[in-house]
Amino acid sequence: MHPYSYTLRTLRACRKKGSQRMTTGREYEGMMAETVRVTGDGGDEIGAYMARPLGGGPYPAVIVLHHMPGWDDATKEITRKFAHYGYIGIDPNLHYREGPGSPDDVAAVSRAAGGVPDSRCVADVEGTMEYLRSLPYHNGKIGIIGFCSGGRQVYLCAGSIPDLDAAVDCWGGRVIAPADELTEQNPVAPIAMTANIKAPLLGIFGNDDQSPPPADVDATEAELKKHGITHEFHRYDGAGHGFFAVDRPGYRPVQATEAWGEVWKWFGKYLRD
Repeated sequence: MHPYSYTLRTLRACRKKGSQRMTTGREYEGMMAETVRVTGDGGDEIGAYMARPLGGGPYPAVIVLHHMPGWDDATKEITRKFAHYGYIGIDPNLHYREGPGSPDDVAAVSRAAGGVPDSRCVADVEGTMEYLRSLPYHNGKIGIIGFCSGGRQVYLCAGSIPDLDAAVDCWGGRVIAPADELTEQNPVAPIAMTANIKAPLLGIFGNDDQSPPPADVDATEAELKKHGITHEFHRYDGAGHGFFAVDRPGYRPVQATEAWGEVWKWFGKYLRD
């Protein structure tokens, strides 16, 4: 007998008995990963890398926003990590229109143009949410997480999309920006949208980071408190920018492991049934 068939029969038997429910991603670690198409800003069909546990679910979903270096292997690995823990992970390619090409080359085109326009990012995320809602194995809950520029975009989306269920900003710089740094692509500092945030917001920051610097993290948290936004900020000594990145010198395994634990607790609290 093929072992996969045995596994499926065992899962069905467990469901009938009501003895086990797939909620942690640990009961059955098989997954599927593929590039799908979602309808983004202006009706554009953009690529999105999606990974999910095998089985009928239902599973909560997390949108993973890549960093400025682009739609790269590191962010896709994080997307698969979510599937391993029992979530539908989906990573829309926010640089899709600047391609095709390698992540580095496409990111360079985006930088030269002033970055991803905020309005386009929000519409691409909304389109990704609509795609998730169409999936028969989705439980209806959607979270969002982003890193570096993606962290800023998480704050932007949290202030722009009221039906997100949870958000995690990992060291998003330029959430606070003076007027002379605003551009056509980024016309409003995300901090100005704080009062509109409905999703519980988790922040992960390194105290050695300068984008955002600790003073900006303090000011952002003060604004969240001022408006009564449900949030938690976790800050780590000895960690700088991008300290989750296992392939970079700034990787800090102790701090990253602790911070990932906070991410799982946050999404577990707000996205699980």
